[in-house]
Amino acid sequence: MADTDSKEPRPESHPASIRSESANTFQPERRRILIATSIAGGCGVAAAVYPFLASMTPSERARALGAPVEVDLGGLRPGELFTAPWRGRPVWVLKRTAEMLASLERDETLLADPHSTRSEQPKNCANRYRSVKPEVAVIVGVCTHLGCTPTYRPEPGDTSIDVNWPGGFYCPCHGSKFDLAGRVFKAVPAPINLEVPPYGFVNERVVRIGEESG
Repeated sequence: MADTDSKEPRPESHPASIRSESANTFQPERRRILIATSIAGGCGVAAAVYPFLASMTPSERARALGAPVEVDLGGLRPGELFTAPWRGRPVWVLKRTAEMLASLERDETLLADPHSTRSEQPKNCANRYRSVKPEVAVIVGVCTHLGCTPTYRPEPGDTSIDVNWPGGFYCPCHGSKFDLAGRVFKAVPAPINLEVPPYGFVNERVVRIGEESG
């Protein structure tokens, strides 16, 4: 999804601070409801984002459209995903488990671009995990096919996708698949990996999206 034109409000100098207490906890009994909701709302994400931005005050719009956003990881448990708005797009902050990290190496044969040579990510994220810290992923949640929002499907072997599904992100609109580092699978409509935005760590528990550390 492209940024708005030159008429957008000037970004504020102070980042918006967002806490992770509202993170979506991955629990099996809730997964079906969350997936159904995501499938219904994933396609046409632009139609949902712009009315949301229009309802904000000028200062809130500035933060969403340009200013860095801070996410407190203190309440985020392993396997949980939090979504933060940044520049009118959803950005996922995922705390990966040890098994999730192991799958990133094990399942590279399924990927179209396992080394992320054709995708967009900061230089300090040019690694297998596509992250500054292996256990924390920060990924723009916009499919590189037609701009839909993929759903978080971390459970391996999910038969609604594929019995060999290793866990990752699935776009129900057109069937694109990505692993838990946002790397695209082979033979799907999406041409490249999901984008990793510039980001860095303010301290051990706070990540700032929109400014690259170092």
